[in-house]
Amino acid sequence: MRKIMAMSDIDEGLDALCLIDPRLTGVRGAAGAVPLRLSEPGFFSLVSIIVSQQVSRASADAIFGRLTALVDPLTPGALLAAGEEAYRTAGLSRPKQRTLTALAEAMLRDGLDLHGLCALDAPEAIRRLTTVPGIGPWTAEVYLLFAAGHPDIFPARDVALQSAVGHALGLGERPDEKRLIAIAESWQPWRGVASRLFWAYYRQINGKEGAPPSQSLKISVES
Repeated sequence: MRKIMAMSDIDEGLDALCLIDPRLTGVRGAAGAVPLRLSEPGFFSLVSIIVSQQVSRASADAIFGRLTALVDPLTPGALLAAGEEAYRTAGLSRPKQRTLTALAEAMLRDGLDLHGLCALDAPEAIRRLTTVPGIGPWTAEVYLLFAAGHPDIFPARDVALQSAVGHALGLGERPDEKRLIAIAESWQPWRGVASRLFWAYYRQINGKEGAPPSQSLKISVES
């Protein structure tokens, strides 16, 4: 499986997408810079994605910042040892507390290998991740995009992507998950780059970041 590991991969993917779907040429021009968004695989990165579920990017960054200050280093064992007080002080909801506890236990007790998942095909990796209570397809897809550099995942449940695609393609309304999956079908095998393109487009039209966080422990491979 080819991975998106450098800005040259992003550029190649964008060129291919514009040939596959000429409508994306204008989207590319309007989106500005399309970031690589690559993070080190592992617990730290996945926790940051879980924290960002169903909250604004600003809120997610604030909560994750408090959590990493309270639990340093942020490892499965340290998080379990910190207990409920750290969760409350960080501002995590009860469902997210349960998800993070379940993830830490799955890694320590059941041998869940977040690095190893990055080498698997997307369907199998998603299947394994979603066996952890509280981790759904969106979380698994975003983890594989940012931590594994998977080239062909498009998180169609993502509201920012739905909004960006609806606006960019003049659909008149925000496409739902089913419709967005159908739209993105033709963007294979570069749907991972298409995701980054439309998150960049969303940022331009809304003046704020809509993409999930990927800033944690970035890998220095920008070329």
